[in-house]
Amino acid sequence: MTLLIGSVTIGLILAMLALGIFISFRIFDFPDITAEGSFTFGAAIAAAGIIAGLNPLLATLLAFIGGSLAGMITGFLHTRFKINPLLAGILVMTALYSVNLHVMGRSNLPLLSETTLFTWFDQLSMSISGEDATSMILGWEVPSKNLWTLLFCFLMISVISTVTWWFFRTRLGTAMRATGDNQQMIRALGVNTKLMIIAGIALSNGLIALSGALLAQFQGFADVQMGIGMLVWGLASVIIGEALIAEKSLALLITGAVVGSVLFRLLVAIALRWGMNPNDLKLITAAFVFLALILPGFMKRIKKVKI
Repeated sequence: MTLLIGSVTIGLILAMLALGIFISFRIFDFPDITAEGSFTFGAAIAAAGIIAGLNPLLATLLAFIGGSLAGMITGFLHTRFKINPLLAGILVMTALYSVNLHVMGRSNLPLLSETTLFTWFDQLSMSISGEDATSMILGWEVPSKNLWTLLFCFLMISVISTVTWWFFRTRLGTAMRATGDNQQMIRALGVNTKLMIIAGIALSNGLIALSGALLAQFQGFADVQMGIGMLVWGLASVIIGEALIAEKSLALLITGAVVGSVLFRLLVAIALRWGMNPNDLKLITAAFVFLALILPGFMKRIKKVKI
């Protein structure tokens, strides 16, 4: 049960990564590979800031800002210099590898002895439930602090998802969505589509960096390699969520991305629990993404045959 709760918690943290991928890939139709660099960038900024003595909340906010700046650069390269979105993302992602090393000072920063956001919530749980308190969940005994951490992550992603939904229903957010749907039409209405793309990719990478910052604090370390494969992870979450959601409304698509992230993490945890070699994690991830991609089309064919 502890493994299950931990997997759900990580799934909720990575749901912000899924939301960022959803914004770039689905709203703007912008294949942004910057995600793998900005995820680590957020973790590096947060870890370096906390070790330097910054308030963990401030360090996490700086991680969001740093990721947003990385996204702005990608959007600027695409809109100003007409660089293909894939190539623009690759350029920034490659540059961020060196930037992350400079920010961290080395390839790995441990946070186990530092005060993080999750340290605060562990202290809060101890003040409420008592030190070493446990709770019974479906007959399993689990530490109460794990449940408090899960609740914190759930509330956090609920607030972020709600704000994201509200933002994309404002005039600015609607203009961004229209830019992704039909640039020529919205440009004819006087909207600066270049600015919309830059702002949208900045928001996307800000959420991705925020996810990286929180994951580093949850796991107790930041590593320069931790962003590798995160783009595929986010895409898988979005695809699984879309497969689960029949109605394609904005609110349900955002909810689907969050649910898809949790389900995908659970699938990976189950695969490892059944004895899969941890070295095969990326292979498992690729296999799940492949299944998520072909499953919707396969289900449609089955329905047609039945009809």
